[in-house]
Amino acid sequence: MACGSILLLCAIGVALSRRRQTTSDFFLGGRRIPGWAVVLSFVATEVSAMTVIGVPATTYRENWQYMQFVIGSAAARVVVAFLFIPAFYRFDCTTIYEYLLHRFGPLTQYTATLFFFVTRLLASGVRLMAACLAVAVLLDWPIAPVIAAFSVVSILYIGAGGVRAVVWTNVVQALVILAAGAATVVFILHKVDGGLVEVVRTAEAAGRLDFWNSGPSLRGGDFLRGLLSDPNIAFVALLNGFFHSMAAFGTDHELMQRLLTVRTRRVSRDTLLWTLLASTAVCVLYMAVGTCLFAYYGQHPELALPEGLDKIYPHFAAQVMTPVLRGLVLTAIVMASIDSPLASLSASFVTDLYRPLIRRDASESHYVAVSRVSILFFGAALAAIAYVFSFQDRMLWLAFKIGGVTYGCLLGVFLLGLLTRRRANRANVAAMTSMALVNLVLLILSEKGILPLGWSWLVILGTFGTIGIAVALGPLMDPDPGTA
Repeated sequence: MACGSILLLCAIGVALSRRRQTTSDFFLGGRRIPGWAVVLSFVATEVSAMTVIGVPATTYRENWQYMQFVIGSAAARVVVAFLFIPAFYRFDCTTIYEYLLHRFGPLTQYTATLFFFVTRLLASGVRLMAACLAVAVLLDWPIAPVIAAFSVVSILYIGAGGVRAVVWTNVVQALVILAAGAATVVFILHKVDGGLVEVVRTAEAAGRLDFWNSGPSLRGGDFLRGLLSDPNIAFVALLNGFFHSMAAFGTDHELMQRLLTVRTRRVSRDTLLWTLLASTAVCVLYMAVGTCLFAYYGQHPELALPEGLDKIYPHFAAQVMTPVLRGLVLTAIVMASIDSPLASLSASFVTDLYRPLIRRDASESHYVAVSRVSILFFGAALAAIAYVFSFQDRMLWLAFKIGGVTYGCLLGVFLLGLLTRRRANRANVAAMTSMALVNLVLLILSEKGILPLGWSWLVILGTFGTIGIAVALGPLMDPDPGTA
C-alpha cells in the first residue's frame, strides 16, 4: 500500500511534466488550480507528519491544551485572509517576498527570503525526521535510508511537476491522512473494554482531557514566572497560536504558495477560511487518537511502550493493529512525510534571489531548469538536517521553537508594510537581524533553564521588537529623499 502511494506520487509528477512549463506554471500552476484542491493541499501541508505523529504523542502524555493554540490559529487565518492575501494579489506576486520589494525595497526582500530559507529548512527537517522515524519503527529499518528514500521521491515528483504536482499529491495525502486517523479511532474503540465511554472516563480521571489552562493564581507568588515560562497557559497559548499562525500562513511561502495558485484573491481568501474547518477537524481527530491510545495502554499495562513516547502511534500500529490498518497508517505517514517545502524554496530562490541578482533576462526554460537544480540542492540539505534532528525528542514542540526564532521578525516587517506607510529598508534588515539574534539567545537561555521564558513568547517578542526597531531606525537609516 505504501509503495503504491509512492508510485502514485511519481506518476502525478511525470504526468504534469509533459506539458510545456513556464515559471508561472511551475511555481503557481498558472493560477488555475481549483479552490477545493487547494484546501486539501493546504491541510495536508499544515498537518503533515507532525500532526500524524506528534499530536497523538502530545495528547497521550499531556492533555488537550494544544487546542488553545488551534483557537488562536483560527483567528489568525481570518486576519491573513483579509489583510495579507489582497496585498499579494494586488502586486501579482509569484512569492510573497516580492511584496516586500514593492513596499520597502530589495534589501528587505533578500533578508526575508534568507530568513525563510533558514526557518523552512530547519522546521521541515523536523517534520521529515518525525515521519521517517515513524516509518523506521514500522518497518524496523535504520532511519538514514528512510530519510534518503523519501528525499529522493520528493525531488523526483516535485522537480518534474512543480507546484501542480505538490497540490494534487497533497489532495491524495489529505484523504489518506483522514482515513488513517478515523480508522485508528474506530479500531481502538473496539479494542477498549467499554468503548468510547471508558476512553472518556479513563482519560478524564487522569487529566488527559484538560482543555483550558488558566495558569497560576494572581494572588500567588509564581504568577509572573508561570506566565512567562508555561506555553500552555490559555492566554499565552492563544496569543502564540494567533501570532505563530499569522506568521506561518502570511509570511512563510510554504503555505501561502498554495493560496496563490487560484485565479483571484477572493477565491484565495475563501479557500483559507475553509481550511479553518478542515484543519481543525484533522487536529481533533489525531488528538483523539492519542487519548484512545492512553486508554488502551491503561487497560493493557503488560504491553511494552516504545523507548521514546514520540513513537507511541507508529509503535501501536506495528504491534497491535491488523496488517491492513497498519498498512493504512504507514501509508498516511509516508504520504505526510513526502510532502516537502522544495517547491516553495525553489520558487523563492529563483524569484527573489537568482533572477534579480544573478541572471535577469534569461528565458523561461532557463529559470525552470534552475528551479529543478535548486530542488535537488534543497532536497539534499533537508535530508541532512532531518538526520541530525533524528536524535531529538518532543518533536511537535521542537518545530515550533525553531520557527519562534525568525517567524516574529518576518511577521513584524510584513505588518509594518501592511498597517503603516512608514519608509524602511535598511532599518528593516537591522531590525530583523537583531531580533532574530535576541530570540536565539533567549531560546538558548530558556532551554538551559537559565531564563524562565517559554518558547511561545519568542514570536510575540520578535514581532513587536522588529516593528519597534524598524520604526525607530527608519528615519535615520532610510530618510525620505524629499527631506534628505
